[in-house]
Amino acid sequence: MLLAVDVGNTNITVGVYDGESLGFTARISTDSDRTGDQYAVEFMGIFVLYKCDVNLIDGAIVSSVAPAVTNSVCSAISKVVNVDPILVGPGIKTGLNIAINDPAELGADLLCASVAALNKYPLPNAVCDLGTASTIFVLDKDGKMIGGIIYPGIRTSLMALVNNAALLPQISYEKPKQVVGRNTIDSMRSGIILGAASLLDGMLERIEEELGMPVTAIATGGFSPDIVINCKREFILDENLVLEGLRLLYEKNTRKHKA
Repeated sequence: MLLAVDVGNTNITVGVYDGESLGFTARISTDSDRTGDQYAVEFMGIFVLYKCDVNLIDGAIVSSVAPAVTNSVCSAISKVVNVDPILVGPGIKTGLNIAINDPAELGADLLCASVAALNKYPLPNAVCDLGTASTIFVLDKDGKMIGGIIYPGIRTSLMALVNNAALLPQISYEKPKQVVGRNTIDSMRSGIILGAASLLDGMLERIEEELGMPVTAIATGGFSPDIVINCKREFILDENLVLEGLRLLYEKNTRKHKA
């Protein structure tokens, strides 16, 4: 069995695979103040909750965009499952043609998502990862990862709005009753939720104009269900895209895959 862990800025997503089948997923909060031992306790709690025997886990792989916690998480994994995890980074075999100016700039999570999108979905495609930051990265008709777009996620946008406008309250991420809000909260929800959906629709339209052909739109990340349901275009919602990329990368970088 394989333990796949995606360390994000806000949450750490944990998945356990039995072959190609994803047994379960869980999330814990990312906290730079936690030690490796504290993360180990969190991981053990997840395995107990899902009745997973850690002795059956014989491999682990980690992607991280939060350098401050990467070592603690990897240390915790080694203690709990008694294997040293593969860390996604320079030198790892991907099978992905990364055609941006500096491939080293590509975040580990986006690399994993792109690998999964290349293997699972029709080309060209656009991977829309909607989390703390919202990103859209494009694979062209030949499967090359040619670049993308980065902009603030809806939580980041809302926090900036609330923190800089004294009279605006914190709100939940619910769809407004109508586009033109009749009160402050509904007006904010319209701007945050429908605004994010409209931005996504518009950027994908521009991408298609630039490529000269339609793209397969794939949405992942913690906020993807809240946003894509309000978009005008169709999306493939794949909330475990990064975990699937981790599984594929593990297979590509182990002897088991080479045999």
